[in-house]
Amino acid sequence: MTYQNFSLKQLQALDAAHYLHPFTDHKDLRAAGSRIITRADGPFIYDSEGHEILDGMAGLWCVNVGYGRDELAEAAYAQMKELPYYNSFFRCATATPVLLAKKLAEIAPAGFSQVFYGSSGSEANDTALRLVRHYWALEGKPEKNLVISRKNAYHGSSVAGTSLGGMAGMHAQLGGAVPGIVHVMMPYAYELALPGEGDHEFGLRAAKAVEDAILAAGPDKVAAFIGEPVMGAGGVKIPPASYWPEVNRICKKYDVLVMLDEVITGYGRTGAWFAAQSMGIEADTITTAKALTSGYQPLSALLVGDRIAATLVEKGGEFYHGYTYSGHPVACAVALANLDIIEREGLIERVRDDTGPYFIEALRERIAGHGIVGEVRAIGLMGAIEIVRDKETRERFPGDGAAAVVVRDHAIAGGMMLRATGDTMILSPPLIWTRETIDMAVERIGKALDLAETDLKK
Repeated sequence: MTYQNFSLKQLQALDAAHYLHPFTDHKDLRAAGSRIITRADGPFIYDSEGHEILDGMAGLWCVNVGYGRDELAEAAYAQMKELPYYNSFFRCATATPVLLAKKLAEIAPAGFSQVFYGSSGSEANDTALRLVRHYWALEGKPEKNLVISRKNAYHGSSVAGTSLGGMAGMHAQLGGAVPGIVHVMMPYAYELALPGEGDHEFGLRAAKAVEDAILAAGPDKVAAFIGEPVMGAGGVKIPPASYWPEVNRICKKYDVLVMLDEVITGYGRTGAWFAAQSMGIEADTITTAKALTSGYQPLSALLVGDRIAATLVEKGGEFYHGYTYSGHPVACAVALANLDIIEREGLIERVRDDTGPYFIEALRERIAGHGIVGEVRAIGLMGAIEIVRDKETRERFPGDGAAAVVVRDHAIAGGMMLRATGDTMILSPPLIWTRETIDMAVERIGKALDLAETDLKK
């Protein structure tokens, strides 16, 4: 029996009766009913009622090569027929995770030649935390275990991922965070820059917050700083160009490792394989997931810097960590085929040289001047639109993010899938978008903003 045997109302009733959704007000969802997405093709998704929607979020930051890729289905099928699963325990390996690790070492920033697999970004960040603390213990400095993160950062939904992240609402429901994690200001100039403070000066001040936290705890107690190159789920907050070089300088000065979270930015999003390359960030670990398989299979890969890997191999003995599906052969087969598509079709070069520049130009020329837009910003194919009541004072609408939800709902009704995060609309489209797709998106966003402005200013 397939979904075609059920009406929308029946599916919504079953959904309400049995399915607890992630990041959802379940009472609100059950009153409204879920939108049932049934198929997708290229840059579009389709619901059970036949509505075509341009996907501006690449699923959930992940479907970089777009939907309907037969090559990925065929790669999964072929691997399932040959060997659907075997574990990586007991001194065993299967071929595809080995070949994928080789490929990742080839495309990673210099100094990364080792990979640890999981199934999600949350698992990857859990692994990074354990590995970094274990590294310092192996180096005879077990007291060097504090991790500095940022307010409003997102590093996953596991207990460790939530603790590493800096989202107050998630912390409130945790009931006890992993100890030894502190949070400093985020590099969000739109709201946090001082009057008259330029981007360069603000970036240095935001980086100094990291140094201040290191000095407050004592450099001999601080293991690492963790950060996303661009804060994704927190609202596509792009730091000033001065920020990451200064963070790198500070961390080197105090021998603090850099844990880079590229779960969102990895595999082409910013116009390079990794944002570390496009933004000049030097890291010791890099967590990746999402676009590694373009969402066709769940898989994460923690790239481990040679400094940490050498200590783990030579001094570590058995590393008591891993997952049943670490290096799942089917997921790794799909990842290999996915990376081949990205490379073969020149998607990274397209983002870097064509669609990325066109995307920010289109937002600036056709969206930035709208009456309820305070700022637009983008890097590669990743952008944000700030929703405000007053452009000059940057005053927000009342309701703590309710205005962005109004924009989102109008956008979806008009065939444009966007995400609302606080008072910010965010976009992270498939890398297959063309200039024509961008034009379509901007036109639909503009119409949604017009409708929302009428509603919000009644």
